[in-house]
Amino acid sequence: MPDLGSAPDLDLRLVRYFTAVAEHRHFGRAAAALHITQPSLSRQVRRLEQQLGASLLERTPRGTRLTEAGEVFLPRAKALLRSAAQAAAYTRAAAEPHRITIGYTTGLTVTPAVRELRNQHPDADAHTLHVAWNEPRAALLEHRVDAVVARLPFPTGQLHVTDLYDEPRVLLVPRDHRLAGKESITLDDIADEPLPRLPDPVWNAFWRIDPRPDGSPAPDGPLVEAVEDKFELIAAGQAAAIVSSGLRADLIRPDLTTVPLHGVEPSHVVLATRTDDHNRLVAAFRESAHAHLTGRGL
Repeated sequence: MPDLGSAPDLDLRLVRYFTAVAEHRHFGRAAAALHITQPSLSRQVRRLEQQLGASLLERTPRGTRLTEAGEVFLPRAKALLRSAAQAAAYTRAAAEPHRITIGYTTGLTVTPAVRELRNQHPDADAHTLHVAWNEPRAALLEHRVDAVVARLPFPTGQLHVTDLYDEPRVLLVPRDHRLAGKESITLDDIADEPLPRLPDPVWNAFWRIDPRPDGSPAPDGPLVEAVEDKFELIAAGQAAAIVSSGLRADLIRPDLTTVPLHGVEPSHVVLATRTDDHNRLVAAFRESAHAHLTGRGL
């Protein structure tokens, strides 16, 4: 074990500068991203190397590369910066329990619960923030939000997750699609229907129902990431998509419509918070969400 009493007092600003150069692999690009001059950045990195007693970076004709010591230090530098950010966030939360940021993903409404929170806690500084479909956990752990209403599935490690309600899944198609106007359909009706692929494997499996109950793979459609791109793809007749009935894409785009999809598990809407967050407003919002986003009390 190292002697902690003799450990250097690292300047986090210098550590951040080093990680920027390590990620860009170029002093000039890193300096531009940090909004400082390249000579200044070079001096700051040398100061860090002097503190550590090791060379971290080597300049090459094609840019910059990490030394062996730099390779060892980089993951620890990133962990150090994350730890410092979390320490600051936890301290602010303890010192300012009147602040809360509530996240929500596309098609989900948190207004009634937020309005009730503000009525019950007029001193609260409550904000709302839209969160991308694949970022609920990251937004919480990075302290961008303190609570988020989102649709499963997403990784729930280090999170407290509360079920709010279920939404049936439906098939989103263009209005001139062969299945448009049907009272309902099953997976057999779309056995050969190409469905957009998503970069997240868990989300991909759930929203494409891949594999199907009989073990067969779901037909592949184009790879998409943004919801808006998915809507355009479907409207153009290149694919259909299984979505939550709460998304109401047919109201967003008049050239789309939905068809009820029977015999499949519904979409689950949940409230997620950090397991170690003791902010009184987080607990208050959880109660408000139960009362106003589910139609039932605790």
